[in-house]
Amino acid sequence: MPRQQQSFTITSPNKETTLAICYSSFRQLNWDILFAGEDKLLAGTPPVWKSKGQQVMVEATGEQLIISSEMVNDEVFDLGGKNKKNIAAFWNAFEKCRQTITETEIIDTTAAIEVLKAKTMDIAEQEAKEAAEIDAAMNLSKSNLYVTYAIIAVNVLVFVLMAINGAGIFDPNGLVHISWGSNYGILTKSGEWWRLLTCVFIHFGIIHLAMNMYCLYSIGIYLEPMLGKIRFITAYLCTGVLASLTSLWWHTEAKNSAGASGAVFGMYGLFLALLTTSLIPKKVRTALLQNIGIFVVYNLVYGLQSGVDNAAHVGGLISGFGIGYLFAMAIKKEKQQLKLNWVIPVVLVGTIGGSFLYLQQHKITGTERIAVQNELSASSFKDYEKYNSRLEEIGLLEEQAVAPLNDTSLSNEQLKNKFDSVSKPAWQQIETKLHQMQQYDVAGSKKKKAILFLEYVAMRKNEIELFEKFITDNQEESFSTSLNLLRQKMGILVEEILKL
Repeated sequence: MPRQQQSFTITSPNKETTLAICYSSFRQLNWDILFAGEDKLLAGTPPVWKSKGQQVMVEATGEQLIISSEMVNDEVFDLGGKNKKNIAAFWNAFEKCRQTITETEIIDTTAAIEVLKAKTMDIAEQEAKEAAEIDAAMNLSKSNLYVTYAIIAVNVLVFVLMAINGAGIFDPNGLVHISWGSNYGILTKSGEWWRLLTCVFIHFGIIHLAMNMYCLYSIGIYLEPMLGKIRFITAYLCTGVLASLTSLWWHTEAKNSAGASGAVFGMYGLFLALLTTSLIPKKVRTALLQNIGIFVVYNLVYGLQSGVDNAAHVGGLISGFGIGYLFAMAIKKEKQQLKLNWVIPVVLVGTIGGSFLYLQQHKITGTERIAVQNELSASSFKDYEKYNSRLEEIGLLEEQAVAPLNDTSLSNEQLKNKFDSVSKPAWQQIETKLHQMQQYDVAGSKKKKAILFLEYVAMRKNEIELFEKFITDNQEESFSTSLNLLRQKMGILVEEILKL
């Protein structure tokens, strides 16, 4: 925070007289005198409508008077030069007061300073006592943050390696995330149970990573010292797994889910549970409970927007809350010199057992898993992205080509004109693109898909020929029979294409 300091040479009989003049100068300026030390006085300037006040300290050291002014309300810059103005204002008041102060005023003021010193000592002792109580409850001075730092380091390392592998720094590549172990329902439910855990260390872009690691650090500075390293890492991993499990349960369609946010929400839920007990002194408990509560509510509301896996957030929060009460019970017993060695095993067994039962009851096998595995395998080929881009273009052209058949307002003559002007040119473009795609460097399944798609285009062209013949001959019975047979074959072919 912005601070300014300046020293002045003074000729004063003694330190007590200097402090008495300083005290009177503060009063003349109408500044609140806050604390007094052996050779120091601290005062606060009054707030004004456009800014909060500053704190001004004076220190008498022999023939030097050191005056410092500091902005203490989280300001970044002293744009108006308030600190410099405060020092100048105090020095002017000091000079005037030094010339006018009487011996009686010095005696009275010195007595007032002694009273303020005593109050300052009482306040300092009370604050030290409260700090000791807080430290005894939360162990903030007796523990490092090695586990928190280690988790952050692992997440950053995985992100860097994935970026090198093509995951994307700002625009994530979902297939790379799946190949690295994101929580993709079809794969997780079909035997790859480890994705429930690995997804906790995978992030969709650098912003996603930075936000989660900042939140983890912010909660880790409180929880790791208070819980101890074993409980902290147990809670982090278990709430992360349970958050992933909740995401699987909530999303009926396959969702590519990853990130540490479920585990981070779990740690915040755990801290909320601890804050509702008497483990933490009330003085800090109320403020922390309010801050944590605001964080949780804001992020849950923010998570309602599309793209955010709020199910994982809620799962982590609830599981963390439950684990928090178990750990609170264990910590209380430890303070009574008793050990509850069963708590961590219960948390681990409950997490592993619950995950196993859910995955067994919702197991996926067969074509869905094979399709995803084929897509992952195909993504390693050089022209994979180019191939998919062409498929999207073909999809748009196909919509144009079949549109006339779906337009019931067209007369026979209008339908025939649409075939010539829209459908046939579109199918021809599709056919050209499919022949080109057969030359791409892609997986064999993709090339086979292009071949089958060519057969599909040929059937669509036959469909147009049947309609044109019907318009000319008006033989409805033979037309219906031929059309139904053709569309049955097309349906079988489409199912085969979709499997690839």
